[in-house]
Amino acid sequence: MLIIGIAGGTGSGKTTVVKKIISALPPGEVAVLPQDSYYKDSSHIPMEERSKINFDEPNAFDWPLLYDHLRQLKAGHAIEMPTYSYLTCTRGSETVHVEPRDVVIVEGIMALTDNTLRSMMDVKVFVDADADDRLIRVIARDCIERGRTPQMVIDRYEGVLKPMHCQYIEPSKRFADLIVPQGGNNTVAIGLLTDYIESRLHHNNR
Repeated sequence: MLIIGIAGGTGSGKTTVVKKIISALPPGEVAVLPQDSYYKDSSHIPMEERSKINFDEPNAFDWPLLYDHLRQLKAGHAIEMPTYSYLTCTRGSETVHVEPRDVVIVEGIMALTDNTLRSMMDVKVFVDADADDRLIRVIARDCIERGRTPQMVIDRYEGVLKPMHCQYIEPSKRFADLIVPQGGNNTVAIGLLTDYIESRLHHNNR
């Protein structure tokens, strides 16, 4: 099994990179664990307080559960991955059944910030993009998918996303084996990464 970490700022194009890797590999060969699925459950906190939680710092994630699920997959066991609602900021009652695959991708803003998680990875990738490009994507996504107004997104970007990016996400770039500039538009870097994954898989399967 090849465990790949794909990190990068919010709106950098991580999900696009993951989709292009999956489409380039044989069907059923990749399992994806979005780090967003491992946010801590906040259902016990009143909604008014819930909206004030900083979801862009390491403490927002349930790291032990993510470690455990990766270890189980590596041991050949299926897992029940949690789901998370951005609208209610709580963990969902349903889970997603994930079978072990030859490639497991952990994708999220903090995927490279944690030493224990990094030590479980075979390949570490950082998807890079200009701050203004990321902000444009975040505004478009949050207004359409998460019911926020452009001003709400901008206020959150200035008050939370930008400082947390500078404090936690950007410094994690130094742990990457590969940096993908221009996000999902960098077909050359994505092609090189995909070729490397295939070569590792062929080597492991000998």
